[in-house]
Amino acid sequence: MSQLIEEPRLFENLCSTLYLGIGFILVKRNRGKPGIDGVSIADFEANLDEELSQLQQELSNWTYQPSPVRRVEIPKPGGKGMRLLGIPTVRDRVVQATLKLLLEPIFDPHFSPNSYGFRPGRSQHQAVAAARRIVNSGKSYVVDIDLSKFFDRIHHDRLIARMGEKITDKRILRLVGLMLRSGIMINGVVIPSQEGAMQGGPLSPLLSNIVLDELDQELERRGLEFCRFADDCNIFVKSQKAAERVMEKVSQFIEKKLKLKVNQEKSQVALSEKVKFLGFTVVNGTIAIAHKALQTAMDKVKALTPRGTHKALEPALDKINQWYVGWSNYYSLTNYPSQLHKIEAHIRRRLRSRLVSQQKRKQHLYRNLVKRGVPRKQASKTVFSNNKRWVLSNARAVTRAYPNSWFINLKGQEIRSDRKLAHWFEVSQWIRLA
Repeated sequence: MSQLIEEPRLFENLCSTLYLGIGFILVKRNRGKPGIDGVSIADFEANLDEELSQLQQELSNWTYQPSPVRRVEIPKPGGKGMRLLGIPTVRDRVVQATLKLLLEPIFDPHFSPNSYGFRPGRSQHQAVAAARRIVNSGKSYVVDIDLSKFFDRIHHDRLIARMGEKITDKRILRLVGLMLRSGIMINGVVIPSQEGAMQGGPLSPLLSNIVLDELDQELERRGLEFCRFADDCNIFVKSQKAAERVMEKVSQFIEKKLKLKVNQEKSQVALSEKVKFLGFTVVNGTIAIAHKALQTAMDKVKALTPRGTHKALEPALDKINQWYVGWSNYYSLTNYPSQLHKIEAHIRRRLRSRLVSQQKRKQHLYRNLVKRGVPRKQASKTVFSNNKRWVLSNARAVTRAYPNSWFINLKGQEIRSDRKLAHWFEVSQWIRLA
């Protein structure tokens, strides 16, 4: 039986403007959009003392009532369906962030060491590195279990009961129940919440780990090695037969005991090199970026560099920089740098294609290539061919006029777009493109 944690001041701390103020700092750090009341973080901060005092009073005298969350739909990677998010109001996010601050030290120390998602000091890179270690130990078959609409199917009563094994303060459990049942506003209509914990609130990640900790304990009881990041769970075994047996037994536990749903179409049993885990694949004992993640990145580059010479260059360049710095930092875990170079080369080619199209007329492009050191014969042969701009962007004459180093070292060029592009790359110091 789980040991109860005596926390006589847990609710009192939640009702403190000091703790609520820390909760607001956490909400502000994560930024985010307004909820159904339209109040932004800046609006809330403008009257911070009054807002926190009001929350403190409502929590203390039990007049606090969480507002329904605002439904937001974002496309899933690859365009397969929509991910449903719920955006609470800023004041509700402050309460949730404060509650998470108080509850996390109670629950997190008891979570499995094989759980890496939404936990202090743990990351996706650690999860992928752990998966590689397990595969290299000889367990190359993966039971890849996909939970269908996990957040939407969290069973409220089971979650509250699970929390009650560690929390003695019934007021905290009651407040969590109010948040879970606050409802969803869709097109101005409030839909009651009978199950689920909408993604988008500060408390949802912790609640999801509390739910799935029961799965972790079951896997450990069975002596299985696994890595879990949120609802993405991979179990590692030595043979195909063992993997199929584990898939059947664990799926039954998830559906019958946890009251969740296994997506049979997306779940699979396969060798590690055929399984994507957090955007990576373990191949021959090494870590590689998954093919699907690379294709998604190529599509993202295309979306960030749309056709059309009438469109301003600077906004596109800013977006490319913001996206690529974050993307490359995450995927720097790969043991194959050529995968990063492939994306970088694609970015450069898309930009060269834009430069070619900006010349408007072939004579202008010809003169510009010659001016940039391309022999006249080579420039003429390239420009006055029947090739379109995409083919021209990879032609020897164009890459010679705009080499990789140009994207960093260029200063004071003749045409206006060149000057803007050079300045942007100097400011951003995008050294990876060299």
